[in-house]
Amino acid sequence: MPAIANEPSAHAQLRDKAEAQLQAGVSASRWSLGVDALRLLHRLSSTPDNAEDALKLLHELQVHQVELELQHEEIASNEQTLAEDLSLYRTLYDAAPIGYFLVDVEGDVIQGNHAAAELFNVGRDDLERRPIATLLAPESRSALQDLLKRVAQNGARDGCIAKTRDGEQAARHVHFLASMPPQGEHLLLACCECASADNRG
Repeated sequence: MPAIANEPSAHAQLRDKAEAQLQAGVSASRWSLGVDALRLLHRLSSTPDNAEDALKLLHELQVHQVELELQHEEIASNEQTLAEDLSLYRTLYDAAPIGYFLVDVEGDVIQGNHAAAELFNVGRDDLERRPIATLLAPESRSALQDLLKRVAQNGARDGCIAKTRDGEQAARHVHFLASMPPQGEHLLLACCECASADNRG
């Protein structure tokens, strides 16, 4: 017999835990028996032949209530863990020392982090829904669009060198590295300024 068949199911584990809490004198506090359930128990318990059934039913209701309480606590704990994880990854994304963009397959920016906004000398709020190619010099836009197309089609990580557009700051060469997350709906772009002319390819 497979070993997995001998393992208690999640429901059996939950019931065992609920039974243990009841035996320890811990009762469910979040839910109470409804009026209809109490009437049924009273009717059953008033007849000697049905008293044992009433006790069994009461026990089942109590176990079920404790199970619900335990499930509620687990959900609350999971939500707290997810919120903490989300906060951590949001901090890592926002405070990363290199630029990050999330773009759609057409190259429109969904969001960018602080380093990306600083690299291209624009406000972070000005990045959203903006075609990322508009941050580049005209002669570099096709290279980035080709990169996005390649990664979207084959899912392989790839990169290119592009030149920023002239503005308040002199144009610079930027190294882009693109990948497609598992969902496959958007592309992730990491970018940083090339350290020297030797890195421009």
